[in-house]
Amino acid sequence: MLSGVTQTTDDAPVESAPRGPARPRTRRPRTRRPRIHRAWIVAAVTFVTIIGGAAFNSLPGLLIEPLNDDFRWSYGEIGLAVSLDMALYGLTAPFAAALMDRFGIRRVVVVALSAVAAGALASVWMTASWQLMLYWGVLVGLGTGSMAMAFSATVTNRWFVARRGLVTGILTAAGASGQLVFLPLCAWIVDRHGWQPASVTVALAALVVVPFVWLLMRDHPADVGLAPYGGAYVEKPAPARGAARRTVRVLFEAARTGPFWLLAGSFAICGASTNGLIRTHFVPSAHDHGMEITAAASLLAVIGVFDIIGTVFSGWLTDRFDARRLLAVYYALRGVSLLFLPMLMAPAVHPPMVFFIVFYGLDWVATVPPTMALCREQYGEDSAIVFGWVLASHQVGAAAVAFLGGVVRDVTGSYDLVWYASGALCATAALMALMIRRGRTGDPVLPVAAA
Repeated sequence: MLSGVTQTTDDAPVESAPRGPARPRTRRPRTRRPRIHRAWIVAAVTFVTIIGGAAFNSLPGLLIEPLNDDFRWSYGEIGLAVSLDMALYGLTAPFAAALMDRFGIRRVVVVALSAVAAGALASVWMTASWQLMLYWGVLVGLGTGSMAMAFSATVTNRWFVARRGLVTGILTAAGASGQLVFLPLCAWIVDRHGWQPASVTVALAALVVVPFVWLLMRDHPADVGLAPYGGAYVEKPAPARGAARRTVRVLFEAARTGPFWLLAGSFAICGASTNGLIRTHFVPSAHDHGMEITAAASLLAVIGVFDIIGTVFSGWLTDRFDARRLLAVYYALRGVSLLFLPMLMAPAVHPPMVFFIVFYGLDWVATVPPTMALCREQYGEDSAIVFGWVLASHQVGAAAVAFLGGVVRDVTGSYDLVWYASGALCATAALMALMIRRGRTGDPVLPVAAA
């Protein structure tokens, strides 16, 4: 072998890294290509992890009325706890991405799963609303936030060069898959046995995933002597110190650019119209119109089915078309569908409602692959952390509607006003997406001059 080159898994020589500070020891790159690239195994473990961690997301909409009946807490009070969970979920995400750079993916995810399990299990013994906010809001919020979409972005950026859009779509669909699995199950448990066994089920789901993460997850391709899928071998970088400082620094740098605010604003509306609105308030709203809770929960599960299809297809589209225009179409269609939802509510499930559910499912998180792609296009190596902050805005938007939706229900006795307002916001998000200027992949935009 010639001096100064390193053999890659693709049998193509690349320049070796110059001598510098000591790096963590990693395995020597393999010269034979494995039959199944390890990146796909890591992606599969990530998929299962997100399902286990997202099991809790099936609960809030199902438990609003049982908690109201058992403790006489208002819709707004319960919505505030859900709002705190969503806000911390979002605000934890960018720091989680930096912590994964510092301590490794495995350690961060195992701690996060344990926090979700602890919060869900402790809620079984709560007697006051402040405990609901502590267990659901703080513990579960911090845990799920550490396994948020920034986790998917980190795995995708490290392990894949080719097929990033497709992998992003698949990993994003993991949350919907968890909804598909746990919503009907938890609805049946709540209906037959009460809300406490459903909370225990969610805690166990998070704990079951821990061994898979510890045994099969790896932080970087170099840990097993491989190149990223579709790319050249690179040494594993030294652990990044000052994770929190770096996260804040990236925020301030990104906040000086116009695309960041357009991405954050549109994604906040995305969160408001999905997690904050449909996931939290669809079941109680349908029940207000006479629909059984189990039937409404089953409709949400159907959203999960088509969410998987829509998100994977959106990832495929993102590899081929302008991400800005895809986002504009997604938001516009979502807004129109929400304007029709109040007139579709009825005691029984009928074809127009099924059509809405299928359509909304296809559009649910189809926005994620193009949003991630735009973050990569605009912010290069810092894109995972930037996306973490964009995701924070998503959850802040969700938190606002989770709380305000409950308040509107308490004051007006109906959710109609919330549906109409959310439809109008989606139209605004479509316009914001079209205003994002083009960037060059891997070449971050320069900060705009301060006013």
